[in-house]
Amino acid sequence: MGGFSLRQALLLALIAFVPAIGEAFYFRNQIPWNSPVPASELVKVETAKEWGAQALWIDARPDDQFARGHYANALSLNEDHWDTQLTNVLTAWSEEKKIVVYCSTQSCSTSRQIAERLRKQANLKNVFVLEGGWEALQASEKK
Repeated sequence: MGGFSLRQALLLALIAFVPAIGEAFYFRNQIPWNSPVPASELVKVETAKEWGAQALWIDARPDDQFARGHYANALSLNEDHWDTQLTNVLTAWSEEKKIVVYCSTQSCSTSRQIAERLRKQANLKNVFVLEGGWEALQASEKK
């Protein structure tokens, strides 16, 4: 009787596992953690700082974090206030500028999402995600 219930459990697990594998295979290119930012869209802190006035810094963190501190002259642009904050970004942007988007840390995906929206919805070019985010910026200031 114990072997019969083990066999049933294995059969049920297999039945549940097969559609999951199919779904994972079908959606394999749409899983965010499986699609890191391409190297061509990442920028190191030192490089972005070298761009000087040609860089437009975008802070993708929530408003309260932005208020506590942000990179000099950075503009706030986050998902919560996209429609109202985008106007400020577009006003400050010009063709020759490179946009540098950052959020809290390297593992934060918000900067990637904001950069993607700037590329696709606002149709902007030269949009980069800052490698290491706000933490990397703060560490570079201490050097």
